[in-house]
Amino acid sequence: MSDWEIHAVKYADRNARTRADSFVFDDNHDAPHAMDYFVWVLKRGDEVILVDTGYDADEGAARGRPIAVDPREALKPLEILPESVSQVIVTHLHYDHAGGLHLFPNAKLHMQSAEMNFATGPCMCEDHLRAPFSADHVCEAIRRLYSGKVVFHDGDAEIAEGVTVHCIGGHSRGLQCVRVRTGAGWMVLASDASHYYENFMARKAFPIVVDLQDMLDGFATLERLASHPKLIIPGHDPLVREVFPVGIAPHIHRLDSGPVKEIKL
Repeated sequence: MSDWEIHAVKYADRNARTRADSFVFDDNHDAPHAMDYFVWVLKRGDEVILVDTGYDADEGAARGRPIAVDPREALKPLEILPESVSQVIVTHLHYDHAGGLHLFPNAKLHMQSAEMNFATGPCMCEDHLRAPFSADHVCEAIRRLYSGKVVFHDGDAEIAEGVTVHCIGGHSRGLQCVRVRTGAGWMVLASDASHYYENFMARKAFPIVVDLQDMLDGFATLERLASHPKLIIPGHDPLVREVFPVGIAPHIHRLDSGPVKEIKL
């Protein structure tokens, strides 16, 4: 089988952040530290797999984190219609990754059993653990489950030939990364297993964490799964747009051919 294309599609950013929002015990905690928001598209011929869905304008307004473009509009240059998306890998159920599930009504969802258990279990009685989730998004996943459109995985699993998922945990109980075979080698979409390059490269934990040991161990897992550390794609790092070439539109970057610049922290 041929290799997959991977497109990183940016739909929002948040620049009113500091390094204290990104790293535990950072020495330069008050320095600005921007964040990008992406969804990822895997393409091979007529096959399309969406990795995460982003969130919509209503969720952005509720959280004071507006989006630049609706994820559905952001996908248009790739000629992807929301109704035609048949498979979505949900890396975890936090609002910025699963807030657009309703935008892709016909998709079958792939997620870790541990994530659904976490998002619907007693841990959600705690304000700090519940904060990154929204009840509507979790309910949408449950509605999809009751319509027969959720596939649960426990640990490692193959979604399609050349596409596998791997449970990491740490940031959320059932957080999973996605390993994809590309022309550049095995590439790993880390999602929030590493928000930034600096998280895994410098072994710096992200402050929103359920299990710190799992998060730190996850950095080594990402490196084991990827053909090379440069093929690990962090979930929110603006550096991705500097390291990889612009694709079919200014907000879309092509990942599968590999980076065109060195990663400089």
